[in-house]
Amino acid sequence: MPTPRPTPRSRQPRPRVARLVAALGAMALIVAVGIAVASTLLAASPEAPHVGTRILVPAASKAASAASDPAADLEQTGAAEWLAHQPTTVWLTPESDPVDAVEERVARLLDEARDQDATLSIAVYGLPDRDCGNQSAGGLSPDAYGEWTARIGRALHAGAGVGKVVILEPDSVALASSCGSIAERAAHLRRAVDNLSGDKTWIYVDAGHSAWHPVDEMAALLQATGLLPDVRGIALNVSNYQDTAAEFAYAHALSDRLGGTHAIIDTSRNGAGPAGAQWCNPRGRLVGSPSGSFGDEVVDTNLWIKPPGESDGWCNGGPAAGTWWPDAAVELTRESR
Repeated sequence: MPTPRPTPRSRQPRPRVARLVAALGAMALIVAVGIAVASTLLAASPEAPHVGTRILVPAASKAASAASDPAADLEQTGAAEWLAHQPTTVWLTPESDPVDAVEERVARLLDEARDQDATLSIAVYGLPDRDCGNQSAGGLSPDAYGEWTARIGRALHAGAGVGKVVILEPDSVALASSCGSIAERAAHLRRAVDNLSGDKTWIYVDAGHSAWHPVDEMAALLQATGLLPDVRGIALNVSNYQDTAAEFAYAHALSDRLGGTHAIIDTSRNGAGPAGAQWCNPRGRLVGSPSGSFGDEVVDTNLWIKPPGESDGWCNGGPAAGTWWPDAAVELTRESR
């Protein structure tokens, strides 16, 4: 599972972020009342993701495979089995889902979602110059990327009646100021949005997290893409560990500057909060609140976007990015299963 990462420059907390984090006590109230507020939203927008939205539990996952690994010990098997039964976003990458196979894969996932009466959540992660050559380096050529996203889009369009959440290219916008150019990346993302948009499909574009770019800087990057009028909103904390309350504060600050855009927050591994500036396999972390736990007038809801148990990369004893790491699965679930 490829994992987004910030650049060394962007990992350091900024003064503006420090003020946001100082406001966590106040923002905890937002989390506490999220369910009540989301009920009001549901009346106005009954189909968009919201508190209580049922997300697909994918039948085929690295956790499910690990649960049947005969080499695993009892604790490792227990952690994998528990994670295999959690609603989690499915990541599509050209390495695992090439151009000639991705349409069929998405069609199968939509069939599963229909059977479960659930919403399918996917992360599309194949951008040219993905991750700027870092831990999750890779991606497609511009032409191949257009074809790949077109095939994903065709499958989504055929999934009538099934809700689809699309987390579009984690890190793509937040990294743009450190590699390539925002204009070049925005052109690829525009093509993807055009290909993926459709009925009951809610697209969220990358917006980093609260300890990366200051609010004004992130808002400017998002505005420069020109995508916000054509997507549901922004995705925050993908594959990171920031506190839910800090991400709610960041989401509201960005929404204020961006004309009321909505947000999705990844809570898959933030149960113990961040480990300082560490982003790559920090130890002592925990899974966070389950998908669909929180929401308000800005944050549609939270999701498990990064599958817990999959490595962030070759760091802190972990294997390659996206590889199943039994010890991490055990650690992350130690207070939940």
